[in-house]
Amino acid sequence: MLYESLVVFAIAFFAGLAFHGMAIGKISGNTRLLFQLYLFLVLGAYFIGCWSHGGRTLPMQTWKMRMVRPDNLPVGVGRAALRYVLAWSSLLFFGFGFLWAFFDRDRQFLHDRLAGTRIIANGDAEAGHR
Repeated sequence: MLYESLVVFAIAFFAGLAFHGMAIGKISGNTRLLFQLYLFLVLGAYFIGCWSHGGRTLPMQTWKMRMVRPDNLPVGVGRAALRYVLAWSSLLFFGFGFLWAFFDRDRQFLHDRLAGTRIIANGDAEAGHR
């Protein structure tokens, strides 16, 4: 998650610079809400795009992990979008959805359990099909 946060920071930073330039440096009131929605959508495009096309972000690729459905098939756009929204909910409730993994029988995050996704090591998918 630390590596992922570095990538997310870079994406949000450069997207924020672009927005700031278009807003002529005045981010307050309704513009601030628009900015927050914009960042939510930009990060959503990154995560949903990565998860639905290959099942992994750059940090997940580095750690040889990917996201799949319970039957080890690729995750579609709809399921990836659901996971993205649920992951924000997990984070906003004091990280409860992430802490859930400590108590889950399969060590899944709450948002993975609810979205019907799971994170696996690359070799786990092949083992499941044997």
